[in-house]
Amino acid sequence: MRAPRFKAPLSRDKQDTLLLIASSLLVLGPHAAHLPLWVSLLCGATLAWRAGVTLMGRRMPPNLVLVPIAAAAMFGVLHSYHTLLGRDAGVAMLVLLVAFKMLEMHARRDLFVVIFLCYFLVLTNFFYSQTMPTALLMLASLVALLATQLSFQLTGAVPPLRTRVWMGAKVLGLALPLAGAAFVLFPRIEGPLWGMPDDAHGAHTGLSDTMAPGQMSNLAQSEDVAFRVKFDGAPPPQPQLYWRGPVLGSYDGRVWTRVRPARHARPQPLALAVGGTPVGYHVTLEASNTRWLFALEMPRALPVVPGQDVTLSGELEFRTLAPITERVRYDLVSYVHYNLQPEATPVDGRWLMLPYGVDPQARAEGQALASEPDPARRVAAVLREFAQGGFVYTLQPPLLPGKDAVDDFLYGTRAGFCEHYAGAFVFLMRAAGVPARVVTGYQGGDLNPLDGYLTVRQSDAHAWAEVWLPHRGWVRVDPTAAVAPERVQHGLARALPAPAPFGLEGLGRLLQPDPNSLLGRIRYAIGAVNNGWNQWVLNYTPQRQQRLMQRLQEGLSHWQSLALIGMLCLVLFLVRKFSQRRKVDPIDALYSVLCQRLGQLGLPRAPDEGPTAYAGRIAAQDVAAGLARDTRAAATEFLRRYSAYRYGPQSPGTGLIATLRDLLSRVR
Repeated sequence: MRAPRFKAPLSRDKQDTLLLIASSLLVLGPHAAHLPLWVSLLCGATLAWRAGVTLMGRRMPPNLVLVPIAAAAMFGVLHSYHTLLGRDAGVAMLVLLVAFKMLEMHARRDLFVVIFLCYFLVLTNFFYSQTMPTALLMLASLVALLATQLSFQLTGAVPPLRTRVWMGAKVLGLALPLAGAAFVLFPRIEGPLWGMPDDAHGAHTGLSDTMAPGQMSNLAQSEDVAFRVKFDGAPPPQPQLYWRGPVLGSYDGRVWTRVRPARHARPQPLALAVGGTPVGYHVTLEASNTRWLFALEMPRALPVVPGQDVTLSGELEFRTLAPITERVRYDLVSYVHYNLQPEATPVDGRWLMLPYGVDPQARAEGQALASEPDPARRVAAVLREFAQGGFVYTLQPPLLPGKDAVDDFLYGTRAGFCEHYAGAFVFLMRAAGVPARVVTGYQGGDLNPLDGYLTVRQSDAHAWAEVWLPHRGWVRVDPTAAVAPERVQHGLARALPAPAPFGLEGLGRLLQPDPNSLLGRIRYAIGAVNNGWNQWVLNYTPQRQQRLMQRLQEGLSHWQSLALIGMLCLVLFLVRKFSQRRKVDPIDALYSVLCQRLGQLGLPRAPDEGPTAYAGRIAAQDVAAGLARDTRAAATEFLRRYSAYRYGPQSPGTGLIATLRDLLSRVR
């Protein structure tokens, strides 16, 4: 019978190399999300090549093979990014360098070169994402790299991999308090982590300053967070949560855009008559690479954004002079009950303009409404038509390919999203002689009961209308509410019809699950944790650091605070001392007492003398040396039993301590 063949265990060098490859994969893997596909495939092939060389014990490829591959890779980076400088090209070059260096390791120092390059690559992951999952993944990468570095530095017997990983975790744990103190106290620098102008900020999705059919419905399928709001008290009801953004008034037959101010028109004062209790709140706006700030209608004053100059347009739009490329916070106070420019007469004629030769049916219907002398009744007539005319609110509106988009919607498909209803309503109002404009922004939000923050997502993007009525000014009218009141009352998910199991219409149900369900609770918990990370870590700005330092300075000025800090330092000192005390074996303690007592009797133990040698020297002493026979016998027996306990193959009995104490009592 043939004996089974067992594979010999890998040598230590091979194990360490494979561990380095695995740690490098943990660092390089996240970069595959933003690197060109060919870079990821080339790196994967290179690491697989290096693993094969290690397992099969082959020679490293010669430079004659590596140099052309490296040159071709550099040319590929230049072709993909049109430069070898900057964030993206630099990261791609660094990733390729780590992969190629694996095939060019000839000395021990090359191993550490790869490890330190990987340490730097850990930092570059934060150029693209600074979320909490990214931070946790990078902590795991650091633990793996530290375990690999320890493996290279250990001599002699190497502990198991689990022990080395635990050692790496402890090294990282010892560094975290210092890193936390540096994060809190080290001077903060304004600006992004990467500051080159060409690629410091990636593209972001969000609300645009134009509106066309189908644009809002596409944005509503995104669950990305637009901003979060923390109210000073109870938030207003859902139907009052209109977050004002760009105001559109110019229409070319398909696309609504912002109105350019007239050159010689006299600006009208922004009169705002308010009522009710003001609502104070704090907005944390995500980076959008646009200039828009969103506020609950109607804000009382301009927000203050650190590092940005905020302007106010004639349509009550808040804009920053520079694009918002990082998360910002600002505080506002708004009134949900207001009258905007109630005394402004006459209204600018730009809000009545319509493009020539488009949508003849809608234009004729609007002109027919103009026979009604009361503008408010004209508004009510159109809303009544929307509510009773068989219109459908849908996330998948039919395409409107013709040049008469409003006519095709009103008298053809009768199915649309908020931009269809807002655009058609404003067109009809202008044709009826009522000044009107489209307002875009967000409506509603999802209140997280765990942290009290209202989360407004891109799926909450909305479009509504404003009409100007005599003695009332600009009045908000939401045509979508006439067709689908559930959209304004409860959000997008409740307004959509029952969706198919797999379809875009069903996405709204997934975006807003039942808060009492398991999925809803998990969603709120994840949202609260992410928001806490954003508020306390990513949004730790220089201004917040300065306020913290001022509070610390004020707190340290009181003697109570100084006494508390002193007591805290004392407690930490005692805890440190207590933790440094080693647990003493009671048998070792008895041995120390014996040695001390024999030293007092004139027979001290030499520093290099073990218990067996010590016992032999004591047994050789005579009475003239000052030790009685019983004392020598007791000391010799004590040392024999102690030597058997400390160096013997078998564990001692339970009565050893009592026996040693009895023998110690005879040594006098």
